[in-house]
Amino acid sequence: MWGAVQLGLLAAFLVLFVPIGMAGWHLSRNKMLFFSCALFITLAVCVHLTRYFPLVSLMLSSPGSVPLSSSVNLDSCISLIHQVEFDFQELNNNIENTSVGNTISWKWIDSEPVQCDFQKLTKFDASDLFNGSWVVVAGDSQAKLFVVSLLELLLGENEMGVIKGDLFKRHSDYKVFIDEIGMKLEFIWAPYVSNLTDLVVGFEEKISYPDVFVIGAGLWDMLHVNNATDFGVSLKLLRDLVVLLLPVPSDFANDGAGMNLVSIRSPNFFWLGMPKLINSMLKTDEKREKMTDVMWQAYTDELYSSKLLRQSGGPLLLLDTHALSNSCGARCTTDGMHYNGVVYEAAVHVMLNGLLIESNQKL
Repeated sequence: MWGAVQLGLLAAFLVLFVPIGMAGWHLSRNKMLFFSCALFITLAVCVHLTRYFPLVSLMLSSPGSVPLSSSVNLDSCISLIHQVEFDFQELNNNIENTSVGNTISWKWIDSEPVQCDFQKLTKFDASDLFNGSWVVVAGDSQAKLFVVSLLELLLGENEMGVIKGDLFKRHSDYKVFIDEIGMKLEFIWAPYVSNLTDLVVGFEEKISYPDVFVIGAGLWDMLHVNNATDFGVSLKLLRDLVVLLLPVPSDFANDGAGMNLVSIRSPNFFWLGMPKLINSMLKTDEKREKMTDVMWQAYTDELYSSKLLRQSGGPLLLLDTHALSNSCGARCTTDGMHYNGVVYEAAVHVMLNGLLIESNQKL
């Protein structure tokens, strides 16, 4: 696409050299002056009218591409952000040449023709992004594993070794303040949607909400309640409360079937989805009976119909743990529901790139 500099050079070329070329054809001076003035006036008018044509303005604003802030590119990149692939490399004992395990790496699949430039952030970049922020992650064991991966990125494995014991106390909250970047991170044990609702109500009462809010629920409800319809009702209530936390006014429309959310976006609110459940690997008979693919689909359908997610017009951007864990496969889990840390590492980087895309900090 042409940038403003290139078009300026082209205009200068036309104004300066076209009349000179015409002089070579022995045209009269009056004809040359008339043509030059007409050309100059035409170009000037075009420049002033450009601002009234948004598509042209977008083309001129960047020498290489349309800015990511355009809704087309932003939505395209968000839709591709979970397209990752995992690579398994066997680790062999050099002496006995027997397999002793494997290491797993991951990367984004090239997104042609859309160039989103997803990237794994370094500790320095992630620290810069979270500098002075308040991050809250609330949910069940999936959310806790997500926090572990986030802290491993921000602190490193050595420092994580010191705090893992406190973080993995059974069904307990955890908070840490990272002095170097002035960041407060809280994990809140909230396995049911009602727990998340209470948490949001608390934020509203204090008129204070975190800079980044990651929540998720479903597995405990599926196991101990096993009622997708009630789950959907709870999600709709949660949606209505989360909307009140948004820093911009919310637009609603009543279509006769209840209040429906219309075109709401917030870059700081995320929903941590349920993972791929491998029924045959679940550890108890109760789990295998209740946590089936059919029930998982019923819960997922209620999630989308609740309009809580951005994909259905809601306020929360989905961190699709199901897509990530499904890509990693059965080799990445020992119990059919909790996965290797590399899956949650990928989810963390999906969140980070989502924040960057929505804040327009990179192309």
